[in-house]
Amino acid sequence: MHGHRPRTPETERSRRWFMNKALLAGGVAAMATMTGCSSSSSDAAASASYGGPGGMPPAGPGGGGGGMGPGASEVKYADFVGVTTDGKVLEDLYSVHATDVSTDKVVKAAQAFLDGLTAAEREASVFEVDDDEWPAWSNVDGYQREGARMGDLTEKQRNLGYALLGVALSAEGLAQTRNIMKLNAFLGDYSGGGRDTLTEGAYFFTFMGTPSTTEPWGFQYEGHHVAVNYFVLGDQVVMTPTFMGSEPTSATYNGEKITLFKKETTAGLALLRSLTDAQRRKAISSETKAGDNLKAGAGQDNLELAYQGLVAAGFTDAQKSSLLDLVRVYVGTMDGAHAEVKMKEVEEHLDATYFYWIGETKDSSAFYYRVHSPVVLIEYDAQSPLAYGNKDSGGGGGMGGPGGTPTQQHIHTVIRTPNGRDYGVDLLKLHLENDH
Repeated sequence: MHGHRPRTPETERSRRWFMNKALLAGGVAAMATMTGCSSSSSDAAASASYGGPGGMPPAGPGGGGGGMGPGASEVKYADFVGVTTDGKVLEDLYSVHATDVSTDKVVKAAQAFLDGLTAAEREASVFEVDDDEWPAWSNVDGYQREGARMGDLTEKQRNLGYALLGVALSAEGLAQTRNIMKLNAFLGDYSGGGRDTLTEGAYFFTFMGTPSTTEPWGFQYEGHHVAVNYFVLGDQVVMTPTFMGSEPTSATYNGEKITLFKKETTAGLALLRSLTDAQRRKAISSETKAGDNLKAGAGQDNLELAYQGLVAAGFTDAQKSSLLDLVRVYVGTMDGAHAEVKMKEVEEHLDATYFYWIGETKDSSAFYYRVHSPVVLIEYDAQSPLAYGNKDSGGGGGMGGPGGTPTQQHIHTVIRTPNGRDYGVDLLKLHLENDH
């Protein structure tokens, strides 16, 4: 395994925790005042961010599994279990095996990016393959991150970073990532500028292990509203958790009209509308949606989440096809060949897959849905506005918070692999048990 500077609870990890605690704590009172929300939680300081011009809070809801963490709920790598329904991991779901899909391109691109860094940049960006850096990702803009910051790199170095994302992700996945970064910069301009976290450059690469076609390694790319965790073992790839969101989801930035999450929105509605009235009654828990319904965001690596909604065992062939189309939107963020490997895994458990919905069902409605099986967990959450006021949102605009009226101008999504496979943890364990 690749070495890295020694890290102890008294040094690097504690430094970041206390910096984040201090950074986040300042915004809690202001957030409550501006949004009409207050928090009685002792962890409130770890679940809200703040610091925009004039006291403007950042995009993202405060608290819970919605992606603002990880805060006090952060799981150490050694304590990782994964998302389960009851705290117990289902056995024999995964194995170390050949997929016959090469990882050569992503290995070469990762090595090229690392070779392009200075010695100091590389030292700050490379960790052990089982480092706590994996679960330390966050969606919040002001979170104190490790690694190589894109805005601090040269144009040549940044292009090598985008080249790595270009082979790890699909064309659509890369475009979505870049557009989230652009809308993050739009939000910075919208809020008056002066915040280096609300820019295109406030995104970071970290690497766990050394790029290899045989030994385990991976990388993480994260910043405000983006977290891509990419683990590689041989020709197997795990690209979860992957978090993508935006506020706003549609705006014009530098003359380019950008609209995000249309496929996620329409594919969810298409599946819901394919259901019979009786099926809908099982799938929809309520037509009243909260400002933040997401469960499996940052810091929720050991989440216990029971199945809810409608199970696909009784779906017609057409409904099963719609369900797979929906899953493919999220799985398709990774490059095509590896995405197909994942889709086969999803299909094997299709009859044990649940579809769950909260909210209304119009094209413009703000809603939440979840797809959940032993091998995939997907969440889509249209949330209340926090930093972007959309006057056309039917009352959901202006300054807000988790208690505000949700709108499609603020969406969070996440895809995970339950039962121990996020970050490739189970594959690393199997690899070490069998080969070392």
